[in-house]
Amino acid sequence: MCVNWAAGRQYIGVTSDTYTHGHHPSVVGQHARRTAGEAAAFLLPHLRPGMRLLDFGCGPGSITVGLAEAVAPGIVSGIDIVPDVIEQARALTAERGVENVEIAVDNVYELSFADGEFDVAYGHQVLQHLARPIDALAELKRVLKSGGLLAVRDGDYASMMVAPDDPGLDRFFAVYQAVARRNGGEPNAGRYLRGWLQEAGYEEIEVSAQTWVYTSIEDTTNWGDSWAERVTNSTLAEQALAYGIASPDELESIGVAWREWARKPDAFFSMIHVAALGRRP
Repeated sequence: MCVNWAAGRQYIGVTSDTYTHGHHPSVVGQHARRTAGEAAAFLLPHLRPGMRLLDFGCGPGSITVGLAEAVAPGIVSGIDIVPDVIEQARALTAERGVENVEIAVDNVYELSFADGEFDVAYGHQVLQHLARPIDALAELKRVLKSGGLLAVRDGDYASMMVAPDDPGLDRFFAVYQAVARRNGGEPNAGRYLRGWLQEAGYEEIEVSAQTWVYTSIEDTTNWGDSWAERVTNSTLAEQALAYGIASPDELESIGVAWREWARKPDAFFSMIHVAALGRRP
């Protein structure tokens, strides 16, 4: 394993949102495993056939297609800022034969939709990467109908726990927090969702939490290998190096630590995800 840093990319002095994870196959592959049944479980009971739904930050579309099934024949608009990922989402909807989905490139700060166009706006693991989450929430409120529902879910990276203890993984947690904050994001976004929705003017706010727990060899291997790949070959690695947060040798060691941890018979991982619902007045 070797660190692959695209030296031509410049991250120093970033003035706009920078996606910490990037879109390396190790990242998009994990995102493609997500489903509406898990990632939007807190929202599904509120969905009805015929609703118009916005899935912002839809990524490769694996959640989007599940949301489309829940509101059919209503239309789901999936948006993302990255054209390549949008193409993957379009391919998935075509493969699944889902016809009530529109996929397009769009910017959550300046949405191309009219005021009051949607019944529901949903975002999964998006706000943590935004430098201006409250501005984005205000723009989302604009495109919601009166009484429309916002649903967001974000992780809290400080809640990540592993066993057995591993100093290499402790170093990873510190590196990730530092890179995410250098990018202008909030890696512990989950704990702030309630306050952000309040500040953006939402009402009837409901907050819940879910915990990921990985103990099977299949889960820990998938999770550990994915992070090992990300920390050595993805945008995360590029940024850690560019910002001077970690050295190539450190990232290599962290990658090894993830792979070794994943194969231990007593490997354990858990992480909290916070979900929030709020309505446009």
